[in-house]
Amino acid sequence: MDRAIRRMWMSAACVFILLMGTLSYIQVFDADNLMDNQWNNRALYDNYGANRGPIVVDGVEIASSIPSNDEFNYQRVYSGSNAATARKYAGVTGYYSLNGATGIEQAMDSELAGTSDKQFYDRLVQMFSGHAARGASVELTLDSKLQELSADLLAGHKGAIVAMNPKTGEILAMATSTSYDPNALASHNNTSVLNEYAALEGDPQQPLMNRAIGGNTYAPGSTFKIIDTVAALESGKYNGQSTLDNPQNLLLPGTNTYLPNYVGGQCSTRTKATIEWALAQSCNTPFAQIAMDLGEDKIAQTAANFGYGQQLSVPLTVTPSVFPTGMDKSQLALASIGQYDVKTTPLQVAMMSSAIANKGVQMKPNLVRSVKTSNLSTIYEFSPEKLRTSTNPQVAEQVKNLMVNSVDNGIASRVKISGVKVAGKTGTAEIGTTGLNNSWFTGFAPADDPQIAIAVVYEGENVSAGAQLSTNAGKQLFEAVLNK
Repeated sequence: MDRAIRRMWMSAACVFILLMGTLSYIQVFDADNLMDNQWNNRALYDNYGANRGPIVVDGVEIASSIPSNDEFNYQRVYSGSNAATARKYAGVTGYYSLNGATGIEQAMDSELAGTSDKQFYDRLVQMFSGHAARGASVELTLDSKLQELSADLLAGHKGAIVAMNPKTGEILAMATSTSYDPNALASHNNTSVLNEYAALEGDPQQPLMNRAIGGNTYAPGSTFKIIDTVAALESGKYNGQSTLDNPQNLLLPGTNTYLPNYVGGQCSTRTKATIEWALAQSCNTPFAQIAMDLGEDKIAQTAANFGYGQQLSVPLTVTPSVFPTGMDKSQLALASIGQYDVKTTPLQVAMMSSAIANKGVQMKPNLVRSVKTSNLSTIYEFSPEKLRTSTNPQVAEQVKNLMVNSVDNGIASRVKISGVKVAGKTGTAEIGTTGLNNSWFTGFAPADDPQIAIAVVYEGENVSAGAQLSTNAGKQLFEAVLNK
């Protein structure tokens, strides 16, 4: 009898231990998997019912959570449900919806949701005080006037604008066009959200793409000549007054193809040109000769020194820019003018100008100024961070002066501002055989004490119209910062 009772108790104890072990494993070790399970409706309700922290620009909430009269408790809204304003920030904020999250909503999700490790004590205080849990606020580095001006300048066109403080790396504007209203994707009606997402995904204008940092990336056109110029000056073989042949058409080695000079400037007026004059007039053939003389390795290394091929988070993930390898001389000649398989983002082009503006030092770009808990304790506060040395101060100074000359005496003259020294470079990149081009402007101002560095690209424009758009946008952005 005693043996039977003992066996029964041992069996009961084993069952109890097994049940407790399983329960403990589920609650402790497998909790994350349960929370992430797509069939876990309670987790879904908890996530979308949370009082998510706001995203703030210049003290104004551009994304916030407001009480809702449904099972989710809170509704995510953008710019107070003002669709027109929400579109101007959508490339940065992204959206938070039943269909996932993008932008800052995704990159700073744990802070906005209040679930980051650094918010553990904040969660405890909220629990014991009986206050409803709320996520942290994320304040961005964007300048609201500059961001909204950038979006307005892109209205009706495809393209992107990035503006930075070259001394700190703070991103002052990041606009992309076309855009969308993130409020439509934040609805609690799952059918509505899926239909809206499908419509946006199927839109040939690709409004969900943040063209400033990703998407298909762009050929940088003649803005890449800034990198050629740095490579030439660093080599010691050239200076601003070095004179090169300037044929209207250059036969590419090993081919029957000719590389033409830019036809919209003064390139055809001289058969010989200094680097200073060639950069100001954006002549192709001298820079192709420089690249073929210096070789692929030197141009590639210089491009890498400015960030090509490098991974970057701002904290949005940036598509790495590409300078191709294994080229023959004819391909290198085309790459030297920002064509062939060279691909870049507007952020990368703005970073290139920022490095020149900042005496050769490239600061790490960043969109987040601070993160604060609901009780206003600081989780994160922005501090300028050096990313890399792109070139030495002497070369940066020479390139700056050449870019100033491009505005004062060259084809970037539309960007001139009375009483202010401006550095700039235009670019035009062909799009296949369509006759349309991507039109660029990049530069900084004031040249001797830079407050802003920018990159502007208009996609798929007529050559003359595109150049006018990009330089006009550049001038207005400079004037907005300099109060001219």
